[in-house]
Amino acid sequence: MIAIAVTAAAVLIPALAFAHIERASYWPDPGPDTSVKPAAGGSVPAVRKLFSALDKKKPGKTRIVCPKPLKKKAAKKASDKKLSKNKTIKALNKSIKKARKKGYKLRESQAPLKLKKKKAKKLRNFNIKLLRQCRFNSIQDAVNAAHNNDRIEIMPGLYTEPKSRAKPTNDPACDQYKITNDKSQAGAVSYAYQWNCPNDQNLIAVLGRSLTNVPVPQPPRVDRHVIPDAGSCIRCNLQIQGTGVSPDDVTIDAGNTASGDNAPIGAVKDVGIRADRADGFVVDNLKVRHAREHDIYVIETDGSHLNRFKTPFAGEYGVLTFVADHSLIENCDAWGAGDSALYPGASADLGEALPAGQRRYGTEIRNCDMHHSALGYSGTDGNAVWVHDNEFYDNTMGFSTDVFTAPGHPGFPQDSDLVENNNFHDNNFNTFLPPCAAGQKPGPAVPGQSAENPGGNCSDVVPTVPVPVGVGLWIAGGNANVIRNNRFWNNWRRGTMLFQVPDALVCPPDSGDQVAGCDPTATTPSTSYRNQFYGNRMGVAPNGSVQPNGIDFWWDQGGLSATPTLNTDNCWFNNTGTDGTAASVTGLPSPNAPSPTNLPSDCANSPSVGGAANGQVGELLTCAAGENPACPWFTTPPKP
Repeated sequence: MIAIAVTAAAVLIPALAFAHIERASYWPDPGPDTSVKPAAGGSVPAVRKLFSALDKKKPGKTRIVCPKPLKKKAAKKASDKKLSKNKTIKALNKSIKKARKKGYKLRESQAPLKLKKKKAKKLRNFNIKLLRQCRFNSIQDAVNAAHNNDRIEIMPGLYTEPKSRAKPTNDPACDQYKITNDKSQAGAVSYAYQWNCPNDQNLIAVLGRSLTNVPVPQPPRVDRHVIPDAGSCIRCNLQIQGTGVSPDDVTIDAGNTASGDNAPIGAVKDVGIRADRADGFVVDNLKVRHAREHDIYVIETDGSHLNRFKTPFAGEYGVLTFVADHSLIENCDAWGAGDSALYPGASADLGEALPAGQRRYGTEIRNCDMHHSALGYSGTDGNAVWVHDNEFYDNTMGFSTDVFTAPGHPGFPQDSDLVENNNFHDNNFNTFLPPCAAGQKPGPAVPGQSAENPGGNCSDVVPTVPVPVGVGLWIAGGNANVIRNNRFWNNWRRGTMLFQVPDALVCPPDSGDQVAGCDPTATTPSTSYRNQFYGNRMGVAPNGSVQPNGIDFWWDQGGLSATPTLNTDNCWFNNTGTDGTAASVTGLPSPNAPSPTNLPSDCANSPSVGGAANGQVGELLTCAAGENPACPWFTTPPKP
């Protein structure tokens, strides 16, 4: 069976390949860089308030971007009344009027927020002051001019960065900077590549540290702690902030502007905003859309704060943070992603890899909507991530943490996420239906629809990951994760799934993949231990309506590696079902079956008996083979 699973991996993994080959990445030094005053990294940076942007007593310099900067004479002498006719102020006034009358939304699921008259006046007057000092119409030009502790204030408007768009992709001039990564792939784009061709891949590139003469380790180091060739801070503690009422007022578009916040993407660049080794990086109050891969990409950065932002439609991820530490993502709305709306991949390994007294959460995601994507959240080897008070809905699957594509992701095996106080509901969007035609929009989910039998329905998201339609959350090869005090309702296939992934699938023999801690000859798998599901409310919406999941909890019971003497320490307890009691919780295996063939509530009595008898293993192997007609995952399941 393991041999079959290894073959299946060869089918799945190419579907996730990026346009550029990514370099092997390292976790940054988690300590503060005191060469910068105030220090960069070591903690989550605070968002500096907009109205302090012109305070010269604050650290750093403010650089202002607007669609059309004024001439110096006009900036100095024009009246406020005349400046109110400027395009960016007119756009702001329109937004203020709407926000005063109807309100504005940071997230689709929230009620509109009304803008008070006093705040509206203050915001308008401050933007006029900013306009007088605006010297840039290109965000990239402002970033290039920036130094440590600086701020980029972006006034209302649509920004397409024509100069960046004109730069060639895969420029032969930078071929000399390509290296070999941890998957033995030649041609990976190094930091030096980004430095010398910053807009090859990126619409806007924030390169936070200087180059050094230290050679990049080839092959990459097995120990991924501390970036081996990191230079000194040159753009650390940089904040990029929109100056409008809401994120909708400042739009950065890496593709087809005519699509608005919808498809088709029509990408020109792979990445919208890239922050690379940019410790202390902050994004606030703006929207980024239509990148071929990632709308916002933060890599090898210690200390980042993404706040009040929107990322509509990206080919892969709305937001990708990679090998991050001290990372906070909050107050956001992300949708239309081919892989996942938010993706904290290979986050700092701060869980079971450390002694109990040193463990902490290195990434936090809160108060965000993740919807209308293949996955709301995904995090291969996403360790020690705290995910709370979010909404996951209208995805193919709401949440995934996994080890499927661990090559290229340090931190195997995944462990120690805390997922609490979230809502997972209505994740029945079938992204595998045929692409929508011009002017066509996806209709509501209909049982039985598939690529072969779409029933006239379509998808405006092109999926890049093969996940089952109708699932709230799965843990595909993870350890010591806690799923507690969440609500799961109206996920037509399953509320949650848990299964192990054999090491031989993660690091196949002779693959050339470098995955520390993975042993392809292991008979006892490295994953699917010590996961706890408790205090969750299944099949009931917040308004009290009963909206059951297909099955509440699904477990492979040890899957391919049935070892009845091995205790997995996985357990499900104190959850309630549709009638508010534990008795109405549904599962495969059943919570009410006799031990040891049940869904165990006792963590100390959770044997690895294998899931062949109940069909779990057969399903996993069938569906791992890609587009297998016998796999039910890609057909919209019956409504429970």
